[in-house]
Amino acid sequence: MPKLFIKTFGCQMNVYDSARMRDALSVHGFKETEEPDKADVILVNTCHIREKASEKLFSELGRLAQLKKKNALVVVAGCVVQADGAEILRRSKLIDIAVGPQNYHQLPELIAKYNRKNGRVIQADFPAESKFDYLPDPQKSSAAAFLAVQEGCDHFCSYCVVPYTRGCEYSRPMKEIVAEAKALVKAGAKEIMLLGQNVNGWHGDEGKDLGDVIREVAKIRGLKRIRYTTSYPSEMTQNLIDAHKDTPKLMPYIHLPIQSGNDRVLKAMNRQYTVKEYEKIVAKFRKVRPDIAISSDFIVGFPGETEAEFEDTLRLVERVGYASSYSFKFSARPGTPASLMKNQIPEDVKTKRLMKLQALLLKQQKAFNEATVGKEFDVLLTEKGKVRGQLVGYSPYLQGTVVKAPVKMLGEIVRVKVTGASATALKGEIVK
Repeated sequence: MPKLFIKTFGCQMNVYDSARMRDALSVHGFKETEEPDKADVILVNTCHIREKASEKLFSELGRLAQLKKKNALVVVAGCVVQADGAEILRRSKLIDIAVGPQNYHQLPELIAKYNRKNGRVIQADFPAESKFDYLPDPQKSSAAAFLAVQEGCDHFCSYCVVPYTRGCEYSRPMKEIVAEAKALVKAGAKEIMLLGQNVNGWHGDEGKDLGDVIREVAKIRGLKRIRYTTSYPSEMTQNLIDAHKDTPKLMPYIHLPIQSGNDRVLKAMNRQYTVKEYEKIVAKFRKVRPDIAISSDFIVGFPGETEAEFEDTLRLVERVGYASSYSFKFSARPGTPASLMKNQIPEDVKTKRLMKLQALLLKQQKAFNEATVGKEFDVLLTEKGKVRGQLVGYSPYLQGTVVKAPVKMLGEIVRVKVTGASATALKGEIVK
């Protein structure tokens, strides 16, 4: 039985893609291994969103070159292939097959037909058919699983490579989504995260939106929790907002990226909403679900951002109050409009701004976590802790939670009383 080793970089969508490639290959007899030196196929799934993506790939390939056994195939997949496929093949002789994010359903055939004498293979076009039509049902699932309902983006934010690497928006039909969700639950999933680069832009069935998808998936017996990411503010419908009120399985947590707290910067980013419109959406969520936790994404040092405009972002953070957030320095991605803009911000200025923003966000996150001490939550235990005898899980608000528990409880949802909190995690005790 051939063995498969997978290394994944990047977002949840990449984690999902890696799982689907594993499923596609397992149907053809491959068994996954965590030891690259024993693998017959080494698969590296790449991300191109942040800078130095290619360098991370080559660094990983260098490490794997020292470990891989003779004649093992090396496959590179994902967004870096879509953006720089020919270049990465030129730079690394180690790569045998390169496959883009829209072509990985072809991987079993590419591997089966591969012959080193015929040369290396790159497959990175945008086929007319949907890859989802060719993938098998999930073969196995973790307790917390990912499910792609939408892919690609039509917004063309001026800093973002997603439309170029993932293509235009595609929404899977409701029937197909529900069928995969049922297969995931049958394979062991208790929680499903619905994924999309613009997940709330889902339009797979006429007259329906993501709120309807959530309600249908919630009907599946055995499924306990539903989440979704990543949302685009101006496509947040009232129907989806109301799902947080009338669907108990939908967790009280929403990731709602704004990127900047200044309207001029948002316009330069080609983000199609204003700060005021964003705050109105936040208010709607809190009206239907007062206990909802909100997280966001921020980019500091966008070309032309002044100190006053950066301060607008800090004021927005103070007004909204976030449970957690991701923040980054602007990085110019080749081929995007923002990479060609004038008034690029010096690196030291970006660093100072990021540190200031992160200090505020961390303060808010710590306050949110500390406010849960003494409360009880249901926690889904998903992995072993760093200390023997501990397991780590996630609260309804996606807070990492450490408890003392035996390994046999992995994958279970348990009632936990929170006994301590830091800025990054909770500590709790299982309620007998």
